[in-house]
Amino acid sequence: MLEMLINPQKAERNPWEMFFIGAFYATASLLLVKWIFSGDPVLSKYTGILVVTFCVMFTIPFIYFSFKNEEEKDLKERGGLLRLIKEHGKALFYLMFLFLGFVVAFSFWYIVFSDGNQSFIAQIETFCMINKPAHFDECVSEYGVKQVSKTTAFLTAKEKLVNIFANNIYVLIFTLVFSLIFGAGAIFILAWNASVISAAIGIFSKSDLANLPLGLARYMIHGVPEIAAYFGGALAGGIVSIAIIKHDVHSEKFWIILQDSLNLIIASVIILFIAALIEVFITPVLF
Repeated sequence: MLEMLINPQKAERNPWEMFFIGAFYATASLLLVKWIFSGDPVLSKYTGILVVTFCVMFTIPFIYFSFKNEEEKDLKERGGLLRLIKEHGKALFYLMFLFLGFVVAFSFWYIVFSDGNQSFIAQIETFCMINKPAHFDECVSEYGVKQVSKTTAFLTAKEKLVNIFANNIYVLIFTLVFSLIFGAGAIFILAWNASVISAAIGIFSKSDLANLPLGLARYMIHGVPEIAAYFGGALAGGIVSIAIIKHDVHSEKFWIILQDSLNLIIASVIILFIAALIEVFITPVLF
């Protein structure tokens, strides 16, 4: 029923509506998990994973039809890079709004709920593992640290760049593989990343809604191009996955789709490198 809220064609005409769809899915997922599982002595320990799982369940029908729609575009229209950007760029645009809806809603509820950290236990542990691996236990016990330390602060700028870029490529590969094997399944990695970013924003905002815009700006400056690149990889894998099901792998149509998907992956890698440059050289200066 929820998949009837919006479809890819409508999302292309009004991409901003996907922000509210994403916020609604994230909010509904969080409230359902708190309502159903918060009192369970076992499952309450895994609410962070359950929130992401519900969010994925809500989103998968839309993501599947989005990939299917993009695969049909590849068959109808031929052209170069500009055509690729023009057509698939529409999908990336509304998917980014969907992701931003996830991030804003998760960040908002993390701050609003007095026990918000209990709903994002796994996300806080991930944040602490990235930011304070040497003091992981202390970080987690403080609900995800009260002051955000700079990631890999002991490294030089060049080492930071290489480290961040390598990690982003790792995530892109996982996104590509998940979308290729499971089709719309790549949304799990992207929803998980949205929840981790939201926990980091909540921590950076020091659980004060007045600081939420600053927290969003802190992570979205480099986060927006990063997530755009991940969605590019998800689209590439999803398009190929559907093409394998619908077409003979030896047909001309399949190789057209494969070529476009490869171009999407190359563009995603370039965007990830730009995002890493922003994270290393621009974000620390502003925050």
